[in-house]
Amino acid sequence: MSSLIRTHAALLIAGILTFAIMGAGQSLYGPALPAFAREFGLTVGQAGWLVSALWIGSATGVALMFFRGRQVTPRHALGVMVAGSGIIAAGIGWWPTLAGSVIFGMGYGISTVVFNPRVLRAFGAKGPSMVSLLNAMFAVGAIAAPLGFVAIGSNPQLAFAVVAGLCALIWLVAGTGDRVEEAAAGVATKPYRFRGRLLCFGVVCIGVEACLIGLGPTALITAGASEETAARALSGFFVAFLIARTALVFVAHLVPPFTIYAGAMTGAAVCALGAVILPAVPFFMAMGAFAGLFFPGFFVTASRVMGDDPRVTPTIIAAGLVGGISSPVILGWLVEGMGERGFFQIMAGLTLATCGAALFLLRRINAEVARG
Repeated sequence: MSSLIRTHAALLIAGILTFAIMGAGQSLYGPALPAFAREFGLTVGQAGWLVSALWIGSATGVALMFFRGRQVTPRHALGVMVAGSGIIAAGIGWWPTLAGSVIFGMGYGISTVVFNPRVLRAFGAKGPSMVSLLNAMFAVGAIAAPLGFVAIGSNPQLAFAVVAGLCALIWLVAGTGDRVEEAAAGVATKPYRFRGRLLCFGVVCIGVEACLIGLGPTALITAGASEETAARALSGFFVAFLIARTALVFVAHLVPPFTIYAGAMTGAAVCALGAVILPAVPFFMAMGAFAGLFFPGFFVTASRVMGDDPRVTPTIIAAGLVGGISSPVILGWLVEGMGERGFFQIMAGLTLATCGAALFLLRRINAEVARG
C-alpha cells in the first residue's frame, strides 16, 4: 500500500484537497446567501438561485464528461473551479455572480467524475478505501468552511477568493500527477454496461441524503425542536457523516460494496422509524452516519458492475444528480398536509422499501461485483 501511495501521491493529494474544497465551496452557499441578498438587493429566496446554479453547473459538467471524458484531466477540472469561484469573488454584479456559480458547479461535477474513478483504479484492491477517504475530506471541508466564513467577517467575496486561490494551488499539485494513470483513465478494459436497476439505488440514496441535509432541520422544527436545536442537530449529522466515512477508509476494501450500501440503508430505515416514534433529534443525527456510507457503497458497486469505460462514472453521478435535484422538491410537496412527523414517515417508507430491495438483490449484485 505504501508503494501505491508513493506512486500515486500527486493524484491522491490533489484529490483529497480538491474534495475538501468542493465541500467547503458547497457549504459556503448557506451562510453566504443572506450577504449576497443584501449586496445585490435581492430576497433570500431570489439569492437561492445561486444554489440552483451550482447544481445546474454540476449536471452540465457531468454531461460534458460523458461525451468528452477521455480528454479531461484533474487540471482541467480545477481550472474551471478557479474560473467560477474567481468570478464570484469579483462581485461585479448579480448576473456575473450567477454565471460564476454555474461555472464553479461545472468544475464540481467534472472533479467528481475525474477523481473518483482514477483513485479507484490506481489503488487496486484498496481503491474503495481511498474513494472513501476522498469523500470523507468533502465532509471535512463542509464542516470547516462555515466556521472560516464567520472568522473572515462573513465576507462572501473574500471567502470565494480564498477558494479560488486554493484551487489554483491544487492545480499546481495536480500538474505533477502520474502521466501513466492519466493515459490509463481514457482506456477501457471492460465494456460499458448500463444497469438501470442498479442506478435506481443511486437515485434513491442521493435523494435521501439531499432531503436529510436540505429539509431535515425544517422537519425537526415541525416536530417540535427549536431552531437552535435543529441547527445543532445538523452539525451533529455532519459529524456522524464524517466519522462514518473516515471509518470506511479502514474497512471498505474488506467488505463487499453493495453490502455496505444495504447495511447503510437498513440503518437509515431503523433511524427513520425511531424518528417517527421517539424524539426525532438523536435519530436524525444518527442518520448522518448511515448517509455517509451511501455514496461510497453505491459508487464502487456500480463502477465494478458497469465497467471502466469513461462514460460509466458520468452515468453513475448523473443518477445521483437525478435524486439530489428532484427528491427535495417532490418530498417538500408530499409532506404538505401531513402531521408533524410526516417527513420522517416518508423517509421511513422510502428507506425500508429500498432496504428490502437491496437485501433481496444482495447476493446477485455482490456476485456481479466479484466477477467485475
